[in-house]
Amino acid sequence: MKKYFLFTFLFFACISIFNAQSLLDSLDSKKVPSVKLKDINGKEFNTANLGFKGPVVISFWATWCTPCKRELMAIHEQYEEWQEETGVTLVAVSIDDEKTKRDVITYANGKAWDYLVLLDPNGDFRRSMGVNNVPHTFLLDAEGNIVYTHNNYAPGDEEHLYEEIKKVVKK
Repeated sequence: MKKYFLFTFLFFACISIFNAQSLLDSLDSKKVPSVKLKDINGKEFNTANLGFKGPVVISFWATWCTPCKRELMAIHEQYEEWQEETGVTLVAVSIDDEKTKRDVITYANGKAWDYLVLLDPNGDFRRSMGVNNVPHTFLLDAEGNIVYTHNNYAPGDEEHLYEEIKKVVKK
């Protein structure tokens, strides 16, 4: 009986790893899907054409997600330097629903983020990008190709992200 449970556990673990790798492989050189979202001021944006000249970081987050807020604040502390050196732009995409999207506006304005903050209350963009949990971060090159993705946050992850940004700029 123990062997059965061990086999079952290993089987599902392998399937999960395969599915995660398949998602990463499918995102390599994949363009961002076209979804229309609004920023916190009501201006509409098409996610497939954000119009930035350099690399773009898309960070999915929520006001109820402590690791998300920690990641965005850690990046905020270094963001100006990152922009000067690499030309990177960060787009923070909130997955808060209709009921809590006002909290997003209050929170983002209160933190004085220099980021473009988009609202995805229906989860259309989140689903199209394969985001199951937050924080989930994507790095796009200047042509809009997804070149790096990272899920979750631990202190120091922002430094690894910055190293990936610098690699994109050097290409």
